[in-house]
Amino acid sequence: MTDVYSKALNNKIAVGRILDKIEGSHPGPTVVFFGGIHGNETAGVFAIKDTLAGINASYVKGTIFGVSGNLSALKKNQRYTEKDLNRLWTKESIEAIKKKSNLNADEKELIALLEVLNDILKTNQPPFYFIDLHTTSSQTLPFITINDALINRKFSKQFPVPIILGIEEYLHGPLLSYINELGYVSLGFESGQHDDLRSITNTIAFIYLTLVFSGVLNEKGLVGFSNFYKQLQTQTIHIVDVFEIIYLHKIQQHDTFIMLNGFKSFQSIKKGTKLAINNDIEITSPCSGRIFMPLYQKKGAEGFFIIKPIKPFLLKLSIILRHIKTDSFLAFLPGIHWLNKKEGILQVNLKIAKFFAKSFFHLLGYRNRQITNTHLRLNNRERVAKTRMYKKEPWY
Repeated sequence: MTDVYSKALNNKIAVGRILDKIEGSHPGPTVVFFGGIHGNETAGVFAIKDTLAGINASYVKGTIFGVSGNLSALKKNQRYTEKDLNRLWTKESIEAIKKKSNLNADEKELIALLEVLNDILKTNQPPFYFIDLHTTSSQTLPFITINDALINRKFSKQFPVPIILGIEEYLHGPLLSYINELGYVSLGFESGQHDDLRSITNTIAFIYLTLVFSGVLNEKGLVGFSNFYKQLQTQTIHIVDVFEIIYLHKIQQHDTFIMLNGFKSFQSIKKGTKLAINNDIEITSPCSGRIFMPLYQKKGAEGFFIIKPIKPFLLKLSIILRHIKTDSFLAFLPGIHWLNKKEGILQVNLKIAKFFAKSFFHLLGYRNRQITNTHLRLNNRERVAKTRMYKKEPWY
């Protein structure tokens, strides 16, 4: 067992890898909540323990899991020990870790979590829902982050909080991207600042809404459903737009980065706004938009993001283009070929890519990452999404 301390509650609890498991008296979905993938983000751990302890299994359809993330980092109340656990979840990284004879603390956590994940998928019934619970170093509205697959979009739209698309283009190796590549609904929920009590209450509200929206709990049977919904609605100041990331200030390993005081996620900023000091150089905003997840802690490789809302027309157009599989024609264009058609992976020559707007690939569900000096790798979540698994669900 590992002791986990919450500054917001001034309380300590002992937890294991499985925080709780509830097997319902009726068949239904499997919902998995992860808390504490980052060890200084304890709100999810406390919220899962509190929420699941109060649920009567006789009202549950399906199975609910609460899973602790980085136990060794949670014990120290720090983001990670040696390597960021939420940046290790790529197939290449996992295979390399499996071959190592000496693992560091964070790599051991990955192997343990991977075993739990595989066991859940092997021994439980679909449809599966995976929710990763987080907090941020800055003050923020509650929000959802998702990989851009339509099943993620449709499920997430039920919640009264803003949605951020395309984070997989900027973060390499988060847990949810790995699960999304397996084809399942997976989303991240950021509930507020690390040590803010509202982060715990917001997470509790989100857990209950997830259980209702997934069909595990009946809305009529959940006392306070409307209160949980209104709580998040109020916390987000009724902002329910879908945003995309347009810029990331990346911090290099030996950089000295200091965010200027007072910035909050979703705060509007103009081009040229002074934001941070990086290696004694003043950093200003390269564009107008809203600042997103400014870094106010020592550990972390992302200084800040800038986001902007996506026009509803473009969201609807992207659904149509994906349904008719417009991307099937891309490989006929010069400089573009399939690396893996089944998994929706294209390789694009940079000389060709400059003739296509980034938003064009986004419409078709492709998010890119430069892999060499000459080529981009484009990943499409639609081709691996287990859409059939969810088509009969009410939210779909």
